Amino acid sequence: MTTQEKGVLSAVSFAGIIVSSHLWGFLADTRGRKKVIVPTLFLTFFCSFISSFSTNFWLITVLRFFAGFFISGSSATIYAYVGEFHNRRNGSRAIMGASFVFGIGCLMLPAIAYFVINQEWEFTIPLVGMVYRPWRLFLVVCGMPSLVCGLALLRFPESPKFVFMQGKKDEAIETIQWMHKLNTSGKEAKLQIVSIIDETEAQQTKARRKEAGATKGFVALMKLMWNQTAPLFMTPYLNKTAIVCVLQFGIYLTSNGMYMFFPYIVNRIAEIKMDRTTACNAVRFIPEELAAVNVTEVLECDAQSQKLDISTYEHSFILELMYALGFAVIGLVINAVGKLPILVFVFVSCGVSGILMVYIDVPALVIWLYLILLTCGFCISVVNAATIDLFPTNLR
Repeated sequence: MTTQEKGVLSAVSFAGIIVSSHLWGFLADTRGRKKVIVPTLFLTFFCSFISSFSTNFWLITVLRFFAGFFISGSSATIYAYVGEFHNRRNGSRAIMGASFVFGIGCLMLPAIAYFVINQEWEFTIPLVGMVYRPWRLFLVVCGMPSLVCGLALLRFPESPKFVFMQGKKDEAIETIQWMHKLNTSGKEAKLQIVSIIDETEAQQTKARRKEAGATKGFVALMKLMWNQTAPLFMTPYLNKTAIVCVLQFGIYLTSNGMYMFFPYIVNRIAEIKMDRTTACNAVRFIPEELAAVNVTEVLECDAQSQKLDISTYEHSFILELMYALGFAVIGLVINAVGKLPILVFVFVSCGVSGILMVYIDVPALVIWLYLILLTCGFCISVVNAATIDLFPTNLR
């Protein structure tokens, strides 16, 4: 696969996320958080499973697009879902706790990749005329969390705040009682809840939600979607919307866009075995240049093209460990320190690292600077937590 094709595969999933994010946000706000999260998790797994049987580049590209299309529904909505099970004081900490669990899952990924991708087996599937290799199985393994989470969420209720905003006070109280029973392991008596006090925004959005639930027809649905979206680009939310969009664009561009090439660059640095080289030179170091150094090494490199150097897995593991520990630390200090200082610290650290790695020619240091650059993904959860505080429930 060429560098251009890798870039397309990296971008196409985010294209699916961008195309569908508005739709899922609207449906989550009008139909329910859980009603969006669970189906999209199952559909994401289905796309990942089918993509493992793809026989050409464009087929896997289309399937990865739809994987991004569907995962957008759950990955964005889940933060609102988790946050609405907690009060304002603990909402941010709960979201960072969920991000820590995500970090633990990612921590396992390099180990799983090492044991799956670096296998020697392969077999032919005559029906589709393809050779099934370990990297195809890895696509299925990467989709398994979506399947497991979808099955687990079947046992969870809808967000109590969402059902309350729909006017279903009794159902909201039942969910709160369910939470209390789960938290106390059923050892304490039921909470004596007489009523739930409406927030100011509740009175303003109930009619809109009722209208959304009764909307029929594509044109009417599009019109209603616009009416619910337009406030984001008007006062008093315009500045907040612009800031959040710019921040998330930069974060995802760096943490996910650059991550696509991280294993490739680390693997190239390990292959060329030079004491002095920049990241740019490592990428440009093509096989013809390698041949001038040592023909035998080129042949060995080609023979191992289906595998990654062990150092690639080691550094990927280190990156995920940094994420897991970082999310844990942020979760502990976010209430005391605040979101803005965390964002400033992470952005400055990652920005400086990204600039330095272009000019430094010490391979080991280049890799560490690359690792620090990729940790800007910490800010995704912090910005999402801030978004919950900045916008009312109907606009999240």
